[in-house]
Amino acid sequence: MMSAMPRPATEPRPNARPIYLDYQSTTPVDPRVLEVMLPWFTEKFGNPGSVTHAYGREAEAAVERARAQVAELIGAEAREIVFTSGATESNNLALKGAARFHRDERDHVVTLATEHKCVLESARALDREGFRVMILPVGADGLVDLAGLEAALGERTAVVSVMAAHNEIGVLQPLAEIGALCRTRGILFHTDAAQAFGKIPIAVDAMAIDLLSISGHKIYGPKGVGALYVRRRPRARLVPLLDGGGQERGLRSGTLPTPLIVGLGEAAAIAVQEMTEEARRLLALRERFLAGVRAAVPSVRLNGDAERRLPANLNLTFPGIGALELMEACPGLALSTGSACTAAEVEPSYVLRALGVSDELGRSSLRIGLGRFTSERDVDFAVDALAAAVGRLQGPPLKSRSGAAI
Repeated sequence: MMSAMPRPATEPRPNARPIYLDYQSTTPVDPRVLEVMLPWFTEKFGNPGSVTHAYGREAEAAVERARAQVAELIGAEAREIVFTSGATESNNLALKGAARFHRDERDHVVTLATEHKCVLESARALDREGFRVMILPVGADGLVDLAGLEAALGERTAVVSVMAAHNEIGVLQPLAEIGALCRTRGILFHTDAAQAFGKIPIAVDAMAIDLLSISGHKIYGPKGVGALYVRRRPRARLVPLLDGGGQERGLRSGTLPTPLIVGLGEAAAIAVQEMTEEARRLLALRERFLAGVRAAVPSVRLNGDAERRLPANLNLTFPGIGALELMEACPGLALSTGSACTAAEVEPSYVLRALGVSDELGRSSLRIGLGRFTSERDVDFAVDALAAAVGRLQGPPLKSRSGAAI
């Protein structure tokens, strides 16, 4: 019996949803995580703060187990993990809490122009309160200039906040070097690790990190939960954002969402076991994707450092083609720009602008995020779909990944 001919990679897959290439935005909940979470919505519904009966005690035990699982992934103590609603809250608590606690003797805050909006807006809020806020530039590769950072630090600097791995361009900042600069001066070092946690190795002691923000939905856990690592020795002291029952060492009042915390803990435990191999696989897929796109579209540009970046991130500029137009021409792919979009156009990325990329090229840039459920076939399909779309939009025929004319 004659076997069916294989379909070309660019042929639409019947009854299939678009290939998901936006893993820096969010990740699906891993089925193993969901399985562990489900009982805590129904029969194990106790409040972990109600330890006078079995329901509360089993919930408390589950929360503490998750706390230890999260801590293990960054080399911390379990009691240094404070659960929050996500990285936005953690970043707000870290910056505002640290600055406000030390404001009498230290009123200077330092961060980077490429930080996530929740860090930049927290810094601007502190500026309105009378703090001196310094927002440093980055190089064309997206990396901090360590000499410039060192020169910016002073006796009244309270906290430095630098993102571990960038959500848009994927670059990895030199955390250990930054931590060393801060530690010798008695300055708190905070890092937004929402994109790095569970993706690359982090060791809070070796990197001299005092505060570290975590998000559940970036590592195949649920949305609505995150954590803040708060160092105990030397102690990082914060003013809480919320007043209430004093949960989480008094730093984050409110009833703990046990099912979400259990999910975050399980996602962290899976990362402990699989992170190294997963990073190796995703790096191979990233290089396959980049090589395929470069072969088909020689004009494509990579934004951000080529080596110091997340294994699964690419930020690519397609000169002369609007990103929104390109995304619309690839209905079989779920893509994003990493920056704000409106119905009419892609807003210029403040991150790419900080790298020296013009607004015109910034509007022609896409973020590619690969993940746990991305396959080689997905990559090949996506490369050929992008190449075909560029060919249609630019005019002259281009070559597909396989070398055939499109």
